[in-house]
Amino acid sequence: MASPMSASTFLKALRDEGLTVVQVGDWRTHNRNHKGPWGPVHGVMIHHTVTRGTAETVALCRDGRSDLPGPLCHGVIDKQGTVHLVGFGRANHAGMGDDDVLRAVIAEKALPPDNEANTDGNRYFYGFECINLGDGKDPWPAAQLTAIEQASAAVCRVHGWGARSVIGHLEWQPGKPDPRGFTMAWLRERVQERLK
Repeated sequence: MASPMSASTFLKALRDEGLTVVQVGDWRTHNRNHKGPWGPVHGVMIHHTVTRGTAETVALCRDGRSDLPGPLCHGVIDKQGTVHLVGFGRANHAGMGDDDVLRAVIAEKALPPDNEANTDGNRYFYGFECINLGDGKDPWPAAQLTAIEQASAAVCRVHGWGARSVIGHLEWQPGKPDPRGFTMAWLRERVQERLK
């Protein structure tokens, strides 16, 4: 079981991994903690945004929508590889997912198919939204992919986790397609290499 790191530790971990980080407003205290606990944390979840444009996407992920209040993640990774911190604490990003997947993440074992949605993932995962239309055609620039790898590794490094603690939304919640355009197996290989 791991308690969430502090906001200052999170910021330092990202910068120590070589990332360019933009702090957005009151990100350190912007969260959904009043809706339930955050932690223990067990992994990192990667998403795509289905949006264009950095400023608009960062605002959306910070503020949310009328049907889904923000923050919608902890960090937004733009096409240039910059991480925009929009919240810290419980965030509306993971939603309900499969408890068998959570157990596999905790044990750092291969993931089973996600075939039920019975567990609150917002409590257990750090979340990064990555700007991409998610249509399989919108490119993933090398700088952005490297930043996704770096951000994932930064969190894993602090907690002493391996790459199996990094999952995609599509591996957590049935019916979710994200991230689309690269495989999580490929990303985990890169994260594992970086953690050596």
